[in-house]
Amino acid sequence: MAGAGRAWRAGALLLLPPPGWLLRVPARPFGGTAGPVGTAGRARLALGAAVALGGGAGLCLAARQRLREHSAAELPAGSLQLTLYQYKTCPFCSKVRAFLDYHGLSYEIVEVNPIMRKEIKFSSYRKVPILLANAGSPLQLNDSSVIISAIKTYLISRRNSLEEIVSFYPPVKTLTEKGKEVLEYENKYWLMLDEKETKRVYPVKEVRMEEMKWRKWADDWLVHLISPNVYRTPKEALASFDYIVREGKFGTLEGLFAKYVGAVAMFFVSKRLKKRHNLREDVREDLYEAVNEWVKAVGKHRLFMGGNQPNLADLAVYGVLRVMEGLEAFDDMMAHTKIQPWYQRMEEVIHTTGGAI
Repeated sequence: MAGAGRAWRAGALLLLPPPGWLLRVPARPFGGTAGPVGTAGRARLALGAAVALGGGAGLCLAARQRLREHSAAELPAGSLQLTLYQYKTCPFCSKVRAFLDYHGLSYEIVEVNPIMRKEIKFSSYRKVPILLANAGSPLQLNDSSVIISAIKTYLISRRNSLEEIVSFYPPVKTLTEKGKEVLEYENKYWLMLDEKETKRVYPVKEVRMEEMKWRKWADDWLVHLISPNVYRTPKEALASFDYIVREGKFGTLEGLFAKYVGAVAMFFVSKRLKKRHNLREDVREDLYEAVNEWVKAVGKHRLFMGGNQPNLADLAVYGVLRVMEGLEAFDDMMAHTKIQPWYQRMEEVIHTTGGAI
């Protein structure tokens, strides 16, 4: 039982990785031989499901590392071809899908098993989302905000290759408040445009700064409200794990243990998350406040923050909130905030240009 306890303590800390990432675990996380799953194994199975809903942040230092990685299997040459490696219920993956769908970009989806993650064994970067992009040569993009900024820059400006654009978002090693070293990316909320392109996309400076501010807000604050709300009560925790297992890629035994063991564990972990992020006793109040803050920022005279069409901030907020659909937290949010008109407009524009294949 001591091993299981350590696993859950680790789960409480690792559920909230840096923005756009998911849980970092060893390359062979669960090892062992085939057979019945022990106590520690059950904890890991549940933790694999739990990482599908969460996010976090760190403090930057310096120390560069290579970003570019090639896939073991090269993509066909030609126009922009995309393959998204994801957990469907991960808010950061949902952000990327919302962006790709809105821009009408066709892409293949590879659902990653959150336990073994063999689908991304080609990559030394062991988190999702990962986007393999081919605009003439294969390229791997990591971190949801980097993916969005780099692809958006490429769509607007063809002066540079996608590989050159990605080089404008260099990785740096960072330290969390507890001194743990993690990887972050510079400039990830910036589009790399020349002066003429910038004026066309952002007529005034304030428009660009507003978009960046709220993209960062979605990563640094909004995403932290998801887990405490979807695991708020034992009933909600069980419903959330049922959703995660149903939508994710789990084996029968993996899904069984993840659903029931994980629901119990994450109910208690959510209490720690509430304390860590200084949330109220009823975490719904924090969710309602954040959502209404967003609606107020959009204002009464704009359909979207981007005006008549969504901008990258709209897509980020929508992507994060969308992972709660079908859960009690989502229904409560719709009933007790002013988000519904904006959210429905976002659904309409996203669904009319869906690009997934």
